[in-house]
Amino acid sequence: MTIALNAKIKDTALQMTSATAGTAQDFKLSDFIGKTVVLYFYPKDNTPGCTNESIDFRDAHAEFLAANTVVFGVSRDSLKSHDSFKNKLELPFELISDADEKLCNQFDVIKQKMMYGKQVRGIERSTFIVDGNGKLKDEWRKVKVTGHVAEVLAAVRAAQ
Repeated sequence: MTIALNAKIKDTALQMTSATAGTAQDFKLSDFIGKTVVLYFYPKDNTPGCTNESIDFRDAHAEFLAANTVVFGVSRDSLKSHDSFKNKLELPFELISDADEKLCNQFDVIKQKMMYGKQVRGIERSTFIVDGNGKLKDEWRKVKVTGHVAEVLAAVRAAQ
């Protein structure tokens, strides 16, 4: 399995494993051959933009499933934080805890950002579509939440 589009994303990303909230299993992208996978990276559980984005993915979940697509949210938050966030919002998909930033680094989403006038290191809101053959098909960086999920869903449908 290889990633085809962004040279900054390393081929090993599809072989990576990360812990998921609410399950005893690790997430392995290679387990989803034959399905389209949407990975959305977000800065932090329980913040306004991340909550709204997760709700939008939740509300479109049935449409993603109908398009043979699974959705995963990824942040550096702990499994405990993810469990709480997932339960609070009734998210029907898994959240991946990437506290060690391995997956974030593979997808090059850790950036220096300005927050309240200070430079901080954090996740740049980004989304990636990986096709059923394990190839990166689309990516969005510096995502604005409003309308984003509809755009991702349209891209998934167009690729079918």
